Amino acid sequence: MKNVLNAVILSMGLLALPLAQAHAPSAHKNHTAPSSAPAEQKVWGIAGDPKKVKRTIEIRMTDNMRFAPNQIQVKLGETVRLVAVNAGKVLHEIVIGTPQELKAHAEMMKKHPGMEHDEPYMAHVDPGKKGDIVWTFNRAGSFEFACLIPGHFEAGMIGRITVK
Repeated sequence: MKNVLNAVILSMGLLALPLAQAHAPSAHKNHTAPSSAPAEQKVWGIAGDPKKVKRTIEIRMTDNMRFAPNQIQVKLGETVRLVAVNAGKVLHEIVIGTPQELKAHAEMMKKHPGMEHDEPYMAHVDPGKKGDIVWTFNRAGSFEFACLIPGHFEAGMIGRITVK
């Protein structure tokens, strides 16, 4: 009887394995939220509708750990497309946020350098490639964009966004 019970428990465990793997973090690597999900309001704005883009701003990222331009001005309520161009030979990213949130995220990235994330206010850009963010700046204030790859933020790869 004990052998039969062990066999049943083992079988149940093996049947559950595909379900467990389906919910592992790696299973969500390329998963995207359905487009019908509402955009999340952030202190620095909200994901924009590509059809409502009024202006495109190209931001170059280089291996000297700088953005060009490193300061941009946006009108309150304006939807812009930020095109991040990686002119370097290493991976760079652009993430929009408050100085406090970017600093906290940079610290988390140091502890978990391989972490993957995909939010509408960030773009990871391979060398020689482009990435874009469509964002509506519906909150006035001073915000930042930064590369949070370990070492890049600390080297000064930070820019400023002024929304008036």
